[in-house]
Amino acid sequence: MTLAEEFRSRNFSIYGQWLGVVCILLGFALGIANIFHFNLLILFSILLICSALILVFIEIPLLLRICPTSAKFDAFIRRFTTNYMRAAIYGVMSLVQWLSIIVDSSSLIAAAVVLALAGACYALAGLKQQEFVGSKTLGGQGVAQMIV
Repeated sequence: MTLAEEFRSRNFSIYGQWLGVVCILLGFALGIANIFHFNLLILFSILLICSALILVFIEIPLLLRICPTSAKFDAFIRRFTTNYMRAAIYGVMSLVQWLSIIVDSSSLIAAAVVLALAGACYALAGLKQQEFVGSKTLGGQGVAQMIV
């Protein structure tokens, strides 16, 4: 299945996964950009960078096979294989970034919005009872098995 066919499938888990990739890029970029504030916003920047690192392993399953990680970390990441669990973790990560507004309005709001959109896509996929389908481009079905 090509990338265009994946998007035409109307499976919201594909949309959520690609929004997750956008969240990873935004997480690293905005986390680093906002880490230079000299107030409590540094904490939210660090949390965003950590969230982006976790999302890398959740959204790109190929990396779990390539990168040396502990069994405990692998078990944690494997919890997020269903649409509802992914919606939950995106919701928590989004809530943390929305709470950064308490300290100061910053560009971390953009990360909160995109995290919320990705969580909404996964929640919608769960509500529509769509099976989770990982993008083959990101190392979904078939690609990870070819490496082993």
